[in-house]
Amino acid sequence: MTTAITTGKQIFSTLADGKLTVEVAEAPVAEPTGNQVLVRMEAAPINPSDLAILTGPADLANAEYSAGKFVADMPEPFYSGQKARHGIRLPVGNEGAGEVVAAGDSEYAQSLVGQRVACVPGTAYSEYCIADAGLCLPLGDISAEAGASAFVNPMTALGFVETAKAEGQSAIIHTAAASNLGQMLVKICQQDDIALVNIVRKQEHVEMLKGLGATHIVNTSDDDFFAQLCAAIDETGAYFGFDPIGGGQMTDTCFKAMEQVASRKMTEFSRYGSDQAKKMFIYGRLDLGPTILTPAYGFGWTLSGWLLTPFLQHAGMETVIRMRQRVLEGLTSTFASSYKANVTLEEMLTKEAVLDYSVMRTGEKYLVTP
Repeated sequence: MTTAITTGKQIFSTLADGKLTVEVAEAPVAEPTGNQVLVRMEAAPINPSDLAILTGPADLANAEYSAGKFVADMPEPFYSGQKARHGIRLPVGNEGAGEVVAAGDSEYAQSLVGQRVACVPGTAYSEYCIADAGLCLPLGDISAEAGASAFVNPMTALGFVETAKAEGQSAIIHTAAASNLGQMLVKICQQDDIALVNIVRKQEHVEMLKGLGATHIVNTSDDDFFAQLCAAIDETGAYFGFDPIGGGQMTDTCFKAMEQVASRKMTEFSRYGSDQAKKMFIYGRLDLGPTILTPAYGFGWTLSGWLLTPFLQHAGMETVIRMRQRVLEGLTSTFASSYKANVTLEEMLTKEAVLDYSVMRTGEKYLVTP
C-alpha cells in the first residue's frame, strides 16, 4: 500500500457529462519507492502535447471560470471520441524541473536527493510529483526555468534526426517550422549536416529562422509558395518530413511537391506515378480537422504517426543516453526555450491565460511555476 507523506496542490482534468472540468485541488503526495524520486516542482512548460488533456477542443471562450477552476462544454464528436476517459480525474503536465526532496531505496534514486532535476512525471502541474529516477536529468547549476523543457521538444527534435538517419535520409521537411521545436531542429541539422526545408506562414518567421542560419525557408503566405517548396525539395532531396499540423492539406501539399520534383526526373511515364519513396510523419494536431489527401502523387508514399515515447522505446538505451547527454550539454544554447509568461497553478486556469496559451502561437509558450 502506498503511503502519503504530505499533500500538495495539483491540477486535474475530468471529462464527464459532456463537460470538461479543470481545477486545482489538494492531493496526497505518495512516498517514493524503489527507483522513484519525489520532486518539489519549480517550473513546468505548457506544451501542445499537454493541451490534449488540459483543454482539448473544449469551448473555452464560453466556459465558466472561477478561482482555480473552469468548466467547459466538450463538443461532439470529441466527447464521445474520448469515452475511455469519461469520469476519470486525470493529472496534467508532461515535463518540468524541480528539487528532489525524497527518494526510494535504489542507489541511483538516493543519489539525486537534494539535486535539481528535469523530469517527465506526467503530473508536472503540481507542487510535488513522483518521477522515475532513470528518466530524470540532473541539471547541476542550470536553473529550473532553463531545464523545465529539457525533454519533450529537445528529445523530439533529436528523434526526428535519428529517425531520418536510421532510414538513410540526408534531408528533412519540417512544417510549422518557426516553433520552439523547429528552432532546435534548425540548429541540430546544422550540427549534423542534415539539409532542412523549413515551412512557415509569416515573413517574421522567415527572418527569425534566417537569423539562426537556416538556408531553406518557404513561406506559405507567398504567392509562389509551392514553386519555392518544389525548388527546395529539388535542391535538398528532401522526400522525408515531419508535420505537427495534422489537419488540413499541409502533408498533402508536401507529397504533391515531392512528386512533382520526382516526376520531372522520370525518363518514361508511369500511371502509378514516380518510384521515388515519399514519407511524412504527423506528430501533432495543431489543426483538429481531417487530414486531407488527394490522388496527386501516385502510390509511392507513406503517411505515419510519430510519437516520442514509442521512438525512445525502440531506439535503445545507448541512443537514449547519447541523446540525453547532448540535451544537457546544449540546454542553454541549442535546446534553450523562452516563455511569454510565468503563471501559478491558479493563474494558469484564468480565462485570460487559458484563451491565450490554448491558441499555441509561435513563440508564446507559458511556464507554470507551482
